[in-house]
Amino acid sequence: MRGARSAKWVAIAAVVALGATACGGGGDGASGGSDGSVSMEIGEPQNGLIPTNTYETEGGQVVSALFSGLTRLNGQNKVVNDVAQSIETKDSKVWTIKLKSGYTFHNGEKVTAKSFADAWNYGANQDNAQQTNALFSHIAGYADLNPGAKKKVTAKGLSGLKVVDDSTLQVTLTAPFSAFPAQLSYLAFDPLPTAFYKDPKAFGEKPIGNGPYEMKGSVEHNESITVTKYAKYPKASSYAVKQIKFQIYSNLDTAYKDLVAGNIDLDINIPTSGLATYKKDLPDRSIDIADSGVGYIGFPLKYNKAFQNADLRKSISMAIDRKTIAEKIFLGARTPADDYISPIIDGYRKGACGTACTYDPAAAKKLYKESGGLPGNTLEIGYNADGDHKAWVQAVANQIQSALGIKVTAKPFEQFQTILNDLDAKKYKGAFRMGWNMDYPNMENYLRPIFSKDAIANGSNYAGYTNEQFEKLLAAGDQATDSAGAVKQYQAADDVVLKDMPYIPVYFYRLNGGFSSKIKSVEVAGHNVLWDTVKLS
Repeated sequence: MRGARSAKWVAIAAVVALGATACGGGGDGASGGSDGSVSMEIGEPQNGLIPTNTYETEGGQVVSALFSGLTRLNGQNKVVNDVAQSIETKDSKVWTIKLKSGYTFHNGEKVTAKSFADAWNYGANQDNAQQTNALFSHIAGYADLNPGAKKKVTAKGLSGLKVVDDSTLQVTLTAPFSAFPAQLSYLAFDPLPTAFYKDPKAFGEKPIGNGPYEMKGSVEHNESITVTKYAKYPKASSYAVKQIKFQIYSNLDTAYKDLVAGNIDLDINIPTSGLATYKKDLPDRSIDIADSGVGYIGFPLKYNKAFQNADLRKSISMAIDRKTIAEKIFLGARTPADDYISPIIDGYRKGACGTACTYDPAAAKKLYKESGGLPGNTLEIGYNADGDHKAWVQAVANQIQSALGIKVTAKPFEQFQTILNDLDAKKYKGAFRMGWNMDYPNMENYLRPIFSKDAIANGSNYAGYTNEQFEKLLAAGDQATDSAGAVKQYQAADDVVLKDMPYIPVYFYRLNGGFSSKIKSVEVAGHNVLWDTVKLS
């Protein structure tokens, strides 16, 4: 998933909690607590608030409050049914989805199977240029809706979607895909009302959802977005918060100061400047939980022959002291990475990376020499300066330089989009900072979007990495008919990438936040607040 305050990724991103900066709101957020209203820090959403065109965490916070999908994440990051009554399959290819009754859009329109099918057809059609288009690629007929640039779309919709009746949707995939129910928890698969298609742009400013909260007015850009509880939502009684004011900030330091001062009620993006003190500043009101993000150093190995030796990449990995980065630079807000899979995901294996992710300067230097080294014994690591990355990238550069005895420099790019554009254009040939935050809680989502052949053109495979054995094992995981079988195959695919190491996993994210005295407790899953868990003082 694209991360906080970035155009692409967290991974796709400046990652999870750290983003670009400048002034924000503050204001009256914490006042009026007795009326059930709270305020929360977010950044300016990248696009209008349309589920299929929201692929970053800022807009995602609002969309997740306005809409309800077929499945959702609970407080343990497990997938549970939401609008879906049941999701069944015999072969992981043909899925039958039954909907619960009682769900309506905020304009009173009934939520039906067609509400989902029409929304997915819109999202999957290349003519609509939706950010989440590629997530629909598993559904039969996707290729017909995406014939390529300058080619005309002739299909009316995804051939794999069949509306059986108002409460039944049958979905046929191009091939078995065991992670499909997990994928449905991502907001791209939310339904849309018929009003959306009349004027999508206007809809994005004042969306009509089917979730627990409805819009109050329109988006106030660079100021705030306010939503109120939707009384006709089937589970409305479980939501204590009656109104949410999403206060838009462009400076995380400003937001944090407002949180401590009581001017806003919830902030899950504690800046680096606050990490040393936030638990003292917010006694009994801090959040420190494992998050889904992974931070990397990547290599454009397809476009720079200097990086094509796997032992060279492994030697650089072994020269990184992850423990020091996590504890000294991030003050415990990160943990050392030992896999490409986040620890909160089923299938993660502690120590899966083995010696390649173990700090060993002597062994690293020996392997570096054996690999032939880098031209001129120099290495450059690019990073985006609009995110909070300078300190840790510079620390990694210093560690590699000291361990391997080579010259290592950290190169700032003004914006994250700049380095991504240069990587896409094959203009930048140095190593680069990257990261990933899950779209949905499944091992597959940490592998296919980043390391698959398809992800070179339609994903986040900036390394240009390809491996046929990896592709076969990934497909085997997709075709598994039970979760244990899928995990086994995905782990084998993970092992292939760990051996090749196109990206070096450096750290796992933790979600660090806090709340005002107005709130007793709150749970966060997939970087989204679970508003039905919020208990007020």
